[in-house]
Amino acid sequence: MKKTAKRFYHAAAGIKTHFKKGGNFRIQLTIGMLSILLGALLNINIHEWLFLTLFIAGVLALETTNSSIEALCDTVTLENNEGIKNSKDLSAGAVLLFSIGAFIGGIIIFLPKIWALFR
Repeated sequence: MKKTAKRFYHAAAGIKTHFKKGGNFRIQLTIGMLSILLGALLNINIHEWLFLTLFIAGVLALETTNSSIEALCDTVTLENNEGIKNSKDLSAGAVLLFSIGAFIGGIIIFLPKIWALFR
């Protein structure tokens, strides 16, 4: 049980560190929280909540992974290195791809409900 608690502690410490460093993680977390608020205000259904949760968690998890890869690469060397540049670009690309999908998913969930408000 102590090992499990220690793992959660370290995971929480990683999230806290990531939040303190700011950048994209804070922006994405804010957008996620606003999406949750909008979902509550527009009374989205259980399936929409499921997708919204997956979108938010996916973007935040990928951003955290991207930051981890960048930190590891910067620990290895700060000199120009084509392999490290490619690794950083690929991980940032993964975040961008998922973010675009999450944005499109958000439009699919929210736009009809917002549209209905103005009819």
